[in-house]
Amino acid sequence: MKEIVIISGKGGTGKTSLVASFASLAERPVLADCDVDAADLHLVMRPQVVKQEDFSGGSKARIIPEKCTACGTCMEVCRFDAVKRSFDPDDPSKIEYSIDKNACEGCGVCAYFCPDKAIDFSPVVNGRWFISETRFGPMVHAKLGVAEENSGKLVTLVRTEAKNIARRDGHPLVVVDGPPGVGCPVIASITGADLVVVVTEPTVSGEHDLERVHMLTQHFGIPAVVCVNKYDINPSLADAIVDSSKQWGMKVVGKIHYDKSFTKAQREGIPVTEFSQDGRIKEEIQETWASIMRIAAGG
Repeated sequence: MKEIVIISGKGGTGKTSLVASFASLAERPVLADCDVDAADLHLVMRPQVVKQEDFSGGSKARIIPEKCTACGTCMEVCRFDAVKRSFDPDDPSKIEYSIDKNACEGCGVCAYFCPDKAIDFSPVVNGRWFISETRFGPMVHAKLGVAEENSGKLVTLVRTEAKNIARRDGHPLVVVDGPPGVGCPVIASITGADLVVVVTEPTVSGEHDLERVHMLTQHFGIPAVVCVNKYDINPSLADAIVDSSKQWGMKVVGKIHYDKSFTKAQREGIPVTEFSQDGRIKEEIQETWASIMRIAAGG
């Protein structure tokens, strides 16, 4: 089983549209949408959910009013200003403490030091994850709650479930739609992968963020290749990106021209390879995928 992760240094490069097209070209893949902060692969894959579960990536503190003696220890030890103190307007001597759940970092220090054991520190639901069926194969995806954290843990869960399905049912390939950037969710998406495909675009930010992704994959020793999408919007910069990629030892597996079919296909909820009436764009994506598979196979 091979695991191929498609990422981008920045958003808006067309990464997810290409993942959907690769899924349509792959043989019996298992899909994983690891962009859990802003998942959108389902908009093109139209998955039918067969299983869903809550995700808990951490715990939050909550003061139990009937046990609290208002000693203030929790406020003293909290380093995130999550503990709030209020006074009863009818009785200023009466002090109450509460915890702002949005400010709480889930460290548990307040619960540990509370002398009256008046703080409940329990797991909380941060989102949901799903196993679905698509016409191209199984798909594991998730949705992180608003303002929730621990997306790296959720990414790891999604990848693990996708690989478990592949091993159990004999799928030869896991195709991962990773998040943009170089942060924790990206690291959780690429660690241990067989190949990383970096989708970039010929813009100044695209070139800069590609370099950051190169440094990241090099640090973890993960083989990476480059696909330049929308290369014809700035041919000179596209050529510069190709030259830089070669200097870094990253093979350029594809150069795909700008085409409005990407946007139209998204509106129709289908991969670009199934929508485009332009044989050129379809051929470029097919050639890109063929090159990716040759490299993943050791060719």
